[in-house]
Amino acid sequence: MPDVLYAAVGLVVGGGLGFFFERLKRGSAYQDRDQIIEQAKRDAENLRKDEELKNREELLKRREELEESLNETKDKLHQRERELDKRQGGLDDRDEEFQKREKMVESQQAKLSARAKSMDVKEKELDRVLEREQDQLYKISEMKPEQAKELLLQRLDRTLKDETGGLILKYEAELKDRQEELAREILGMAIQRISSAQTSEMTVSTVDIPNDEMKGRIIGREGRNIRAFEKFAGVDVIVDDTPGVVVVSAFDKVRREVARLSLIKLIQDGRIHPTRIEEVVAETNKEMDAHIKKMGQEACLEANVAGLHEKLVYLMGRMHFRTSYSQNVLRHSIEVSHVTMLLAEQMGLDPAIARRAGFLHDIGKAADHEMEGGHPAVGAELLKRYGEGVEVVHAAAGHHDDIRPEFIYTVLVAAADAASASRPGARRENLDRYVKRLEELEALACGFPGVDQAFAVQAGREIRIIVNSREVNDRGAAKLTKEIAKAIEENLTYPGEVKVVVLRETKAVEYAR
Repeated sequence: MPDVLYAAVGLVVGGGLGFFFERLKRGSAYQDRDQIIEQAKRDAENLRKDEELKNREELLKRREELEESLNETKDKLHQRERELDKRQGGLDDRDEEFQKREKMVESQQAKLSARAKSMDVKEKELDRVLEREQDQLYKISEMKPEQAKELLLQRLDRTLKDETGGLILKYEAELKDRQEELAREILGMAIQRISSAQTSEMTVSTVDIPNDEMKGRIIGREGRNIRAFEKFAGVDVIVDDTPGVVVVSAFDKVRREVARLSLIKLIQDGRIHPTRIEEVVAETNKEMDAHIKKMGQEACLEANVAGLHEKLVYLMGRMHFRTSYSQNVLRHSIEVSHVTMLLAEQMGLDPAIARRAGFLHDIGKAADHEMEGGHPAVGAELLKRYGEGVEVVHAAAGHHDDIRPEFIYTVLVAAADAASASRPGARRENLDRYVKRLEELEALACGFPGVDQAFAVQAGREIRIIVNSREVNDRGAAKLTKEIAKAIEENLTYPGEVKVVVLRETKAVEYAR
C-alpha cells in the first residue's frame, strides 16, 4: 500500500513538475518570438528609411543635373538670341542701305530721262540749223549737191594720200625701234603655251622594308650580301638605325633605279644571297632597257618626231633619268621641241625640221660620259652618225654658241633652249619656294576689297582676278588693276614681270518651268 501511495505521489509530483517546466518553456519561446518580431519590425523600418533617403539623394542629384542642363540650354538660347539680334541688326542696316541705293537709282533714272528728253529736243533743233546752213551754202556756192560732194571727195583724197605717206614713214620708223620688242613678244607667246612640270635632282632613293629583321638579311653574314649587291648594281646601300627604310645612293639615276627595283624584288622574294642578287640585278637591267626604250618612244610621240634611229630613241629615253639644274632633260627637250616649232610657225619656216632639231638638241647629254667632248659636240656626232639632216646636226652643235650659226633653226633652238631653262619654275627654284611664291601672289590679290577669287597662272607670270560685279564697276576694275600691280611691285620678289588681269561680269539666271 505504501508503495502504491508513493508511486501515486511520485506521478502527481512528476506531472506537476513536467507541466511547470512545459509552461516555463512555452513562456520563453513566446518571449523570443516577440523579440524577433519586434527586431524584424525595427529592421524593416530602418530599411524603409534608408531606401527613402537613397531615393531622395537620387532625386536631388537628378534635379541638379536637370537644372545644370536647363541652365546650359538657356545659355545657348541666350547666345543664339544675341546672334540673331546681331544678324537682324545687320539685315536692317543692309535693308536701309538698299533703300537708299534704290532711291538714288530712281533719282538718277529720273535725271537721265529728263536729260534724254532735253537731248532729243536739242538734236532736232540742231538738225534744223544744219539743214538751213546747208541750203545757204548751196545758194552761195551756186553748186548742186552732187558737184559739192565730188569736189569734197577729191580734196579729201589728196589730203589722205599725203597723210597716209607720212603715217607709213612714221610707222616704219617705229617698227624698226620695236623690232627687238616684237621678237620678245613672239618668243614670249611661244613659251607661254608650254609649262611642263619639272623634277628635282636627287642622288638617293629609299626602299621600304617590312621589319628590321630584313636589314640583317640584306647585310648578310659578315656583310657578304650587301657587298655583292653594291658590286653588281654599282650603288651604295646605306642601312642605318632609321626604322623601316633602306637607302640606295648613286649619282647615276639609271643605276639607282635598277638597284631600287632589284632590292624591292629581293625583299618580296625573301631569297637574298649573292647568286640570287646577281640574277635579279641582271633581270632588272634588261627590264630597265625595255622601259627606257618605251619612254623614248613615248617622248617621240609626244614631240611628234618620227623616223628616229633605234639608238637615238634609246638615248632619248635615258635622258628621263638625267637632270640639269633640277630640270628633267627629257621634259626639257620636249618643251624645246614645241617652242622651236611655234617660233618657226611664227616666222614661216618648216615646223617639222624645227621640232626635230629642238627635240634632239641635248641628246649628247645621254652619251657624254661615253665619248670625249661636251654634249653639243657629242650630240652632233651621234646625230650625224645615225643619218640626221644637216640642220638638226648643226642645231645640236651650235645651240650654246660653240660655233657660228649657219642655219636659222640653230638660232631658234638656242632661243627656245634659253627660254625653257630660264622660265619661272624651271630651274634654280625648288618646289616649296615656287609654290609659296604663287600662294603669296594669290593671297595679296585676295586682300583687296571686291575681289572674290584670284588664280596665279603661266608659272606665276600672270594673276587672274575675279571681282564682284556689284561692288566693283568698270572704272573701279581699271583702278584695282593698277593698285594690285603696284602692291605686287612693292611687296613681292619675282623673276621677270607679272601680268595683272581683272575679270568682271554680271550673270542673270532664271528658269522657265
